[in-house]
Amino acid sequence: MPRNLEAMHEFLHLFLDVLRNSVLITGLVMIMMLMIEFVNIHSHGKWFTRLRRNRFGQVVLGAGLGLIPGCMGGFAAVSMYSHKLLSFGALIAMMIASSGDEAFVMLAMIPKESLILMGILFVVAILAGWLVDRFAKPSKGKRNDGCDEGYQIHDEDTDHEQSHEKASIRNLRHASAERIALLLGVILFIVALAFGMLEHEHEHEEAVETLHHQLNIFDEYWLNLLFAIVSLVVVWFIATTSEHIVKEHLWEHVIRKHFLSIFLWTFGALLLIQIGLHYFDIETLISNNIPWMILLAVLVGIIPESGPHLLFVTLFATGTVPFSVLLASSISQDGHASLPLLAESKRGFLKAKIVNVFVAAIVGYLCYFIGF
Repeated sequence: MPRNLEAMHEFLHLFLDVLRNSVLITGLVMIMMLMIEFVNIHSHGKWFTRLRRNRFGQVVLGAGLGLIPGCMGGFAAVSMYSHKLLSFGALIAMMIASSGDEAFVMLAMIPKESLILMGILFVVAILAGWLVDRFAKPSKGKRNDGCDEGYQIHDEDTDHEQSHEKASIRNLRHASAERIALLLGVILFIVALAFGMLEHEHEHEEAVETLHHQLNIFDEYWLNLLFAIVSLVVVWFIATTSEHIVKEHLWEHVIRKHFLSIFLWTFGALLLIQIGLHYFDIETLISNNIPWMILLAVLVGIIPESGPHLLFVTLFATGTVPFSVLLASSISQDGHASLPLLAESKRGFLKAKIVNVFVAAIVGYLCYFIGF
C-alpha cells in the first residue's frame, strides 16, 4: 500500500508540474499574440507589411528570437508564423537557434563555450532559413498553417478620429464580459510570473542549482519578471481600447481561436513526454561511440521538452563528449518553443522538425569529422 501511495504521489507531482508548465506556455503565447495585435493595430498594419516584404529580414528576426534564453522568443516566432508574419525559413531559423531553457544552464556552467555556441547557431540558423526560403517550393493557394486570415486591420481600426475617441480608460466604466475576462486573466498571469509560481522544474537539479547560486540576469525568474513588466502594456491596451478591438481582435481572433487548442495540445504532449521520460532512463543509451552519440543527440532533440538536452550539456561540461555532440543537440532541440506549433499546425511541426533534424545531423557530423 505505501508503495502505491508513493507512486500516486509521484504521478500527482508530475501531473501538477505538467499543468503548471502548460499554463505558463499557453499564457506566454497568448500574451505574445495580444502584443502582436497591439503593434499591428497601432501601426495600422504598416510594420508587419514591411516585414512581410523582407524575407531575409524575417529569417534574421527568427534567428534572433531563437537566441533568447528560454522559450519566449520561440513562442513569439511561432505566433508570428501561424499568422503568416514569418516565413517557413524564419521558423526554421528560430528552431535551429533556440536552445530552450537549457540556455540558462549553459550560460552559467560554460559561459564562454555557450557564447561561441550561440554565435554558431545564429549563423547556421540564418543560412538554413535562407536556403529553405530560397529553394523550397511556394505553397499553392491558402497555407494550411495556423490562422487562415492572419492579423487583420478593419475599417474601424484605421479611422484615426474614431480610434482617439474610443481609446480611453473610461471604457472600463461599462466594461464588457470579454474585457473583464481578458483583464483578469492577464493580471493573474502577470502575478503568477512575478511571484515565480510558474517556473519550470528540471530533472537535472544539480545543474540548475549551479545557475541559481549565481546572480545571473539570464535566470529564468528574471526573464519571467521582465516579461511580466512588459505585459503591463497589454493590460493597459485591454483596459483602454475600443469594444470593437476587444471583441473582434482580442477575444474572437486570439482567445477563441487559439487558447483552448494550444492549452490542450500542450498539456497532452507534455504529459505524454513526462510520463515517458519518468519511466525511461535515457542515460542507459550513452556509450563512448561519438558518432552514435551525435545521432542520439539529434533524435533526443525531436522531443519538444526542456530537460533531455541538459544531459548533453552536462556531458560536454564534464569533458565526456566533444563540442560536436552539444552542437548537434542544440540545433535539433528547441525546448517548449515548438509545442504551440504542434497545436497550430501538425503538418508544419512535422516539416520543421524534419528540416531541423537534417541540419543538426549534417552540422554535427561535419564538426566531428573536422575534429571539433
